[in-house]
Amino acid sequence: MFISKKHLNRRQLLRGAGVALSLPLLDAMLPALTAQAQTAANITPRLGFVYVPHGAIMREFTPDTTGNDWQFKPILKPLEPYRDRLNIISGLGHTAADSSAVHSLSPCTWLSGVRPKPTLGSDAYAGVTADQFAAQVIGQDTPLPSLELATEDHSGLIGACDRDYGCIYMNTLSWRSATTPNPMEINPRKVFERLFGQGGTIEQRLERQREDRSILDAIVQQSGHLNSTLGQSDQQKISDYLDSIREIERRLQQAESQIATNADLVIPEAPAGIPFVYEEHLKMMFDLMTLAFQSNITRVSSFMMARETSNRTYPMVQVFEGHHATSHHQNDSEKMTRNARIQAWHVGQFKYFVDKLASIQEGDGTLLDNVILLYGSNMSNSNAHDHYPLPAVLVGGGAGTLKGGMHVRYDQRTPMANLLLTMLNKAGVAMDQLGDSTGLVSEIHA
Repeated sequence: MFISKKHLNRRQLLRGAGVALSLPLLDAMLPALTAQAQTAANITPRLGFVYVPHGAIMREFTPDTTGNDWQFKPILKPLEPYRDRLNIISGLGHTAADSSAVHSLSPCTWLSGVRPKPTLGSDAYAGVTADQFAAQVIGQDTPLPSLELATEDHSGLIGACDRDYGCIYMNTLSWRSATTPNPMEINPRKVFERLFGQGGTIEQRLERQREDRSILDAIVQQSGHLNSTLGQSDQQKISDYLDSIREIERRLQQAESQIATNADLVIPEAPAGIPFVYEEHLKMMFDLMTLAFQSNITRVSSFMMARETSNRTYPMVQVFEGHHATSHHQNDSEKMTRNARIQAWHVGQFKYFVDKLASIQEGDGTLLDNVILLYGSNMSNSNAHDHYPLPAVLVGGGAGTLKGGMHVRYDQRTPMANLLLTMLNKAGVAMDQLGDSTGLVSEIHA
């Protein structure tokens, strides 16, 4: 063997039978003996925004001390293995969300810092969100500039969802323009087909399921040919990547079969592909986001783990009252304890996503080293319906732009938009202002 300066293009695809599949970052995409930062494969950080509703029990969320000498509180305890890859930012607030219409304004202002126009009609007007500013810059050379996901669909609601603000403001985190909200997709099957192709009607999809055909069969021959030109490490990366896609498709097919098998049960109607079990639904969405980042299909994603006013129950942590009802705790200690259990469970599910990213090698590190994830809510005390101090955790290395292990606390209310602006600039989206921002969070610079 000899060392060559030749390398695969980052946009190399596997093609077959009308299917085009992006590849993860391979060693062969880096010119030999050339520093990664000096090549065309220089990694652009991916941005992920993961939202949970109804705030947090802040005394169970926020560490008592700041700097790098602090201890995890119960809600964030699941993330303790990633202490060196996360930062907790306290003392942030969103004045744009301060209103009695808290449930409508919380989602639409979380990533913008801009208060929308009060309206119950179709003339909605809000702020462009941070994810879409990123999509305009780092998303333009990827197949999907951004990806918007959720687990609950309230898009059928019309009129006033909260005081003078229509339901349109509660249904998404992402606004492409002041008048154009991005819909959030809840069906993993549709997300899968958006990422990897083979759309069609439900009947066509079910027919493919009955024939037990994988969408990857058409590209197996070409992947084998490509493998013959790659080193052992790259061959293993492609094998693991294809296995991950097959596994997600298998689980989607299983979910569809489960729906058909239980057709006689009295259950809410759900589109084919949506699992009955909430935890499985979350994991499937996190798996899809992982693959989208890994394959560079998108660099920007937003995900509502649950929506505002969600009244889902959480029997897995012995909470049988609806989440929204439980969030109105009226300072009752038992209700607050149940709230904290729900919130810690959500963090545990988010950790599944972090685990997946940490398990995937990319360049000299892992995919986790090359992402910037914001996890949090746009509500603080759910009983008071306030927006300060907000629960906010930043996870990932940002391709070397972020240091970890810090708890940064601002003693006076600081715009949440400062953290969003910092994320954008770390991802290569140069901006001086976002919403009501006043500066950057400098304490987490690498």
